[in-house]
Amino acid sequence: MSDQTALFKQYETDYCNKSTDISRKINTIPSLSGEQRRIKTAEIENDIKSADVVIKSMDMEARSLPPSIAQPLLTKVKDYKADLTALKEQMKKAQSASPVGDAARAELGLGGDYYSTSAGQRERMLTATQRMERSTQNLTYAKETLDRTQEDGANILTELQRQRETIERSRNTLQDADDNISKARKVLSSMARRVMQNKIIMAGIILFLLAGIGIILYVKLKK
Repeated sequence: MSDQTALFKQYETDYCNKSTDISRKINTIPSLSGEQRRIKTAEIENDIKSADVVIKSMDMEARSLPPSIAQPLLTKVKDYKADLTALKEQMKKAQSASPVGDAARAELGLGGDYYSTSAGQRERMLTATQRMERSTQNLTYAKETLDRTQEDGANILTELQRQRETIERSRNTLQDADDNISKARKVLSSMARRVMQNKIIMAGIILFLLAGIGIILYVKLKK
């Protein structure tokens, strides 16, 4: 949704900046006279036209979005139109007023505490909106960081599981090798015993043959 309304938010910020600037300029009119007043009035009228163009752009952008998103944006557009109308009325009031001092300006609602004026209120609204957008961006960044961290954690767990399976397979392979070595040792031991037995039998046979030969020679020699 944030991507869909990004252009609208740009228009909105642009309008808030323009309306704040317009209101500040209107507050200066009662303290001006002659050519300075005429120049400032023409400048404000151009700014009002520019602000009106921005509102129309906001309206067109809002209407191009899906209804569920467009509805709250169109409500904002309606509020901004009312705000611009109020600025125009404030402009007329300032134009009709004669050059006055601070006391008279306060009576006209054009002086006093800046943040109690419409310009000050707009500036505070813009500041609050920008602060909220920064907070939203920070939360979005934190959420993305958390998602990446969770994804990295899941990948690490998967890798650890894979390594564990590899170690298990290696251990099973070593166990099989140990079993095979034990079997081979038993076979070799059995073969060694048989070889020893065969040697003993061969030695017995040789002794038996030698004894027989000796007896035969003894008998022949005795004759």
